[in-house]
Amino acid sequence: MFCSACGQNLQPGQAFCPRCGRPMAVPPPNIPGLQFQLENYAGKIRALSVVWFIYAGLSLVLSFAGMTFARLFLHSHFGPWGHGPWINGPFRPEWFGPIVIQFVWLFALLWSVFLFAVGWGLMQRQPWGRMVAIVAAFLVLFKFPLGTALGIWTLVMLMGYRNQTLYEQLP
Repeated sequence: MFCSACGQNLQPGQAFCPRCGRPMAVPPPNIPGLQFQLENYAGKIRALSVVWFIYAGLSLVLSFAGMTFARLFLHSHFGPWGHGPWINGPFRPEWFGPIVIQFVWLFALLWSVFLFAVGWGLMQRQPWGRMVAIVAAFLVLFKFPLGTALGIWTLVMLMGYRNQTLYEQLP
């Protein structure tokens, strides 16, 4: 490092030039580097994964409640609505209802497992976690209001070159 006025060789940290007395320029403050950005981004991804876990649990609980209601409705335990125009049709409720309920139970369980996998992939910062979360975000966009908010937040956090680069560099 040299003095800008007289060219004298200066030691790092000197405030004035020993030859001409000119004050040295103040070094610029440190700008937050990549490590700061990575730590900040990691905290946001952790929060996003926790919200995916909460959404998966909420989805499982609401599916369970809905299927319990449907089962009561189809098994005539829910008042006069247990009988309807389908009672004499080709698909009797006592045959068709349990089959449909079993398929819906299976779908609800697989959907909740998928949502838990999204949260786990983001929490563990798995390489596949980002892509699975983006797919899940598009799938939940139409589930207003929680799914829409979570989908938009996920897409904002994970899409784009900068976010992809930061995600790939997370430890």
